[in-house]
Amino acid sequence: MKFFINRSVRLASFLLLLIACYTSDCFAQSRKAKFKVLAFYTAKNDQAHISYVHEANRFFPKIALENNFTYDSTSDWSKLNAEFLSKYQVVLFLDTRPEAPEQRAAFQKYMENGGAWMGFHFAAFALTPSTYNQDWDWYHEKFLGSGQYASNTWRPTSAVLRVEDSVFPATKNLPVTFKSSPNEWYRWEHDLRKNPDIKILLSIDSTSFPLGTGPKQHEIWQNGYYPVVWTNKNFKMLYLNMGHNDIDYENKTNKTLSYTFDNQIQNKLIVDGLLWLANHKQ
Repeated sequence: MKFFINRSVRLASFLLLLIACYTSDCFAQSRKAKFKVLAFYTAKNDQAHISYVHEANRFFPKIALENNFTYDSTSDWSKLNAEFLSKYQVVLFLDTRPEAPEQRAAFQKYMENGGAWMGFHFAAFALTPSTYNQDWDWYHEKFLGSGQYASNTWRPTSAVLRVEDSVFPATKNLPVTFKSSPNEWYRWEHDLRKNPDIKILLSIDSTSFPLGTGPKQHEIWQNGYYPVVWTNKNFKMLYLNMGHNDIDYENKTNKTLSYTFDNQIQNKLIVDGLLWLANHKQ
């Protein structure tokens, strides 16, 4: 009789464990991912960008787990081809852009056929003459609308950012203004306000000025209008100017002094933006 009772208790415990498994973590782990994200990066130019890329490749797997999607990253830009891209719903450019003509053509086709993209900071950089010439009109003129890089602030500093569109899915859960992580802020060749295809989502609030610490005076912005996050209405895309950590160059330690993703409000923008891209109907 005692053996029968113990066996019954063990059986009941096993059944309860099985039910708990299927109704909590085990079930969550077995769910099919909602979408797949592929991030491209180079991580060879500027220690600040390299630090940020490594941070991004820690941050995105974490939010992928929390939001039930998969995240893959690669520095192999040859994977930017139609066959490989067909496996993914969202593509990220963490720090640079493709250079090979066939890779550029594949990305353009991917976006024109309804693919989704999120780019950060240096992914929009182009300056002629430089290592990254403006030699891709579709990307810099039509897709991003920004044209060439014009200038930047220095050192990397936080800015107060203002939400320009409070109903857009990526920004609707943000306060009207918030303080960003430290960043090197870019100014662009074109005034995005004059482009009817561009919707500016965040800009630098006037309370941020003066922005930057120098030492050169032109690296300190005293006034002006500077968009930092925007979308192109003709594509499923978001560009964010964030993506440059502060580095201890002066003491030659190359130690990271600030982190892009160490900001919960800014992270909300990124997560909501990513979820919008994955679910957005063109």
